[in-house]
Order: sequence, then C-alpha cells, then structure tokens
Amino acid sequence: MTAARRRAFRRGFSAERLAALFLMTKGYRILARRYRTPIGEIDLIARRGKTIAFVEVKRRARKDAGEWAVTPRAERRIGAAASLWLSRHPAAMGMTQRFDLVLVAPMRLPLHLADAFRPPE
Repeated sequence: MTAARRRAFRRGFSAERLAALFLMTKGYRILARRYRTPIGEIDLIARRGKTIAFVEVKRRARKDAGEWAVTPRAERRIGAAASLWLSRHPAAMGMTQRFDLVLVAPMRLPLHLADAFRPPE
C-alpha cells in the first residue's frame, strides 16, 4: 500500500469514527462499522428506536462537496449490501429503513443528512 493510500485510509477511518460518535450523541446505537459484503461496503449501520440507518460517510475539505459524492452506482452498491444485511438480520425487516449521509469536514461538526438518498429497487 502506498503512503498516499495509507493516509487516505486513515482519514476515512477517522471520519467514520467521528461520524459514529456524532450519531451516538444523537441517540443512535451503532450496529456495524465497515460492514463488508461481496457486493460492497456500508460505512455504518445504526439504529434509533424502530429505524435502521445505512450510513455513508464522506470526508471532504468542505461539507457541501460531500453531498455530491454518492453516485448512482454507489447508491446501488449500498442498497444491495443493505439488502444482504437485512437478510441476515430478519428482526430488522419490520423496522423503518433509510439511507443517510454524514458529511465530515475539518474543524466543523459533522452534518447528518437523514434519508439522503434512495437506492434504485
């Protein structure tokens, strides 16, 4: 792994950790971090009440730059990975499911966008 890739990995890991802490302060319980499947990865899976949130975390120099970072391809990948997670956790099938985005920018509080996107069926 090159030095640049290691730095990017550390920054991403740090952003995900900060996003998880931020969500926990909002009353979410983190069920999984970096949930990996053959289809793709979900950064965070969180629960609050009867809602399961599949969370994509984006770290950018500016918060507004992260909103456009979830491409349709990424939405499909996250949606497919979420379906796989749900098939392995049948108790969550009856809960409200949504796809959130947490934007992390230096020297700012994270921005949580609930129900930020919907993967195609």
